[in-house]
Amino acid sequence: MNLEEYFARTGYKGSLEKQDLETLTDIFQHHIRAVPFENLSIHCGEKITLELEHVYNKIVRRKRGGWCMENNQLLGWVLKRLGYDASFLGAYVFNPHQNAYATIMTHLLVKVVLDGKAYIVDGGFGVSYQMWQPMELVSGKDQPQAPGIFRFTEKNAIWYLEKMRRKQYIPNQNFSNSDLLEKKECRKVYMFSLEPRTVEDFHFQCTYLQTSPNSLFTKKSICTLQTTDGFRALIGWTLTETTYNYKENMDLVEFVTLEDEEVEKTLKEKFNITLDRKLVPINVKGFYTI
Repeated sequence: MNLEEYFARTGYKGSLEKQDLETLTDIFQHHIRAVPFENLSIHCGEKITLELEHVYNKIVRRKRGGWCMENNQLLGWVLKRLGYDASFLGAYVFNPHQNAYATIMTHLLVKVVLDGKAYIVDGGFGVSYQMWQPMELVSGKDQPQAPGIFRFTEKNAIWYLEKMRRKQYIPNQNFSNSDLLEKKECRKVYMFSLEPRTVEDFHFQCTYLQTSPNSLFTKKSICTLQTTDGFRALIGWTLTETTYNYKENMDLVEFVTLEDEEVEKTLKEKFNITLDRKLVPINVKGFYTI
């Protein structure tokens, strides 16, 4: 495990000496544009484990992606090795279909302190809720980014993240009512406290999320990747490509349905992923929004 190999994977060629917000942002953006948020292991007969060496080999050497417990663990390791004051936090993800936050802490994220200010660096959420820049941990402040306007609010030592999106233009009207589309303009994302966490706090969740019939991740095969102007996502057989603000205050959302034989080719061409085992796509409706 070494930093040079990791940065070759993400394509980052900037400074490794500076610990400032500009450098942190650059490292972060290279990660989210090179490493997909994906759960494909579950749907091709592989087990997801959280040992750092396994995560490193999977993402760096096998050029795969991962979910938050993999992506953010690796990102946190990189930042610590570079000298950043980085630590892990745990969040409870909002479920829009139940209109409630999860009762299990399933989301791992990174907190970084720079010059006395705390930032959240989360490279493991994917789709339109993936932040593109570290977010300053301050309550009630709109923080505009390319994906939309993010905002933290704090109440009784609990922090809440929400995101406001732009209008959406969907050329293929067959998908205008797709359950994959986010209908609300303002969406709750997750809540968390500032209690430090370790990867060990997530071992139960890692097993639960890849085995429970009630888990989003067993109901959908997901692969998403941020691009320079939006993101793309393959959920089941549905490929979505989103271009942020392609015209004034409007995002372009393009859908296409793939045939079985097109799925693995699309993973290679759009996400740079080659699987070792056969993927069995799945998309149970009503559980995921982009």
